[in-house]
Amino acid sequence: MAMTFSTFIMTLAETIQAENGPNLAYLLRPTSPHGKDLVKELRNPTREGLTSRYGGCIESPWDDIAIRYVMVTTHIARKRAGEAFNEQSQLVSQFFRYFGSNTGWTLPALFSMLRDLRDLAFDADNYAKYNNQKSECMESAAGIVAKAFSSCMIDRTSPPSESRKWGVYYVVGLVLKCYFRVKRISLSKNILRALNANPDIPPLSEYPRSHQVTYRYYLGMLSFLNEDYNKSEQELTLAFYQCYIPAHSNQERILTYLLPLRVLRGHLPTRDLMDRFPVLDELFTPFITAIRAGDISAYDAALDKWERRLLELNLWLTLERARELCIRGLFRRVWVATDQNTRIPVSMFHCSLRLKGINVSMEEAECYVANMIYQGYMRGYISHEKKMVVLASANAFPRVADRSAPLS
Repeated sequence: MAMTFSTFIMTLAETIQAENGPNLAYLLRPTSPHGKDLVKELRNPTREGLTSRYGGCIESPWDDIAIRYVMVTTHIARKRAGEAFNEQSQLVSQFFRYFGSNTGWTLPALFSMLRDLRDLAFDADNYAKYNNQKSECMESAAGIVAKAFSSCMIDRTSPPSESRKWGVYYVVGLVLKCYFRVKRISLSKNILRALNANPDIPPLSEYPRSHQVTYRYYLGMLSFLNEDYNKSEQELTLAFYQCYIPAHSNQERILTYLLPLRVLRGHLPTRDLMDRFPVLDELFTPFITAIRAGDISAYDAALDKWERRLLELNLWLTLERARELCIRGLFRRVWVATDQNTRIPVSMFHCSLRLKGINVSMEEAECYVANMIYQGYMRGYISHEKKMVVLASANAFPRVADRSAPLS
């Protein structure tokens, strides 16, 4: 049975009276079935017309929220993304008037409204870009979500179990998504600084797992972009193992950055893992195969082929750095081919490089070996006069992960 606007307002009032958060979220979601019913009933509504007719029928600000909800659904039905975003922004601002002075029972509605706000901002910016227009809706959305973060943080009166602080990490995840979308990543520092400065926030482990995973993913991403690879690997690993298994796309997103970090440590992914993620398999397997074979030319060819994609993902420098694992693998094969001799002529390493298509002089080959020793991939020294590489009798090629700083 179709829902009329009068029924919608009555149901909204009953939901607020009962403090039913999930139902409130459902009622104010533009994609809910009753949204289409209201569009059909009211045809071409105006905010002024609805306000004059229905304003004051329920307590403020819910009368205005109900009216703006109708305007949002109408604009969406007419494919006016920019106007829908503006109305949703006002709807959320009106909701903050109530949210800031109440307990956390409205958190499900807050989460839902902010998600819709972000999605509408994304649609509005895409529509504007397609039509060669300028739009900064996502940036505006980030500012509104940041206000929600502040409102969650400053709850000092609600009982602990009903505190708005239980929404902190969800909102942080959402605002970081917006900052990443508009490439204003530096603004994330202000949010994280405020979060770390508040000792009253419950431990992260007490929040829903989905909140933890999103927060850890973005923390790992920020560390990755700041080249703090140890911190990044730690956060992304926790995010991956806590991620809901059926959330395949989220796991893939985490692995996109976790896999290169694990490769830098010398931990190459198994075939079983790569088979689960065909997109990552296509991107990373050429590099992994080249490392296993010590094939520097194949590795360089993969860097050339995937350069544009790797630059888009901010992964090019990381995988370019992992190229040294190819050289280590090649030189280790030389060592194995000499029955693990501790004295190997530089010329043999030179020949191995040329066989793999790296056309360098003897002096350059010696530099390659010196670099491997300096970075801890090989243990030994070079006798320059005798053109001989003298390797340690034990553990001549230490595990990559055992280097003093494997990620640097």
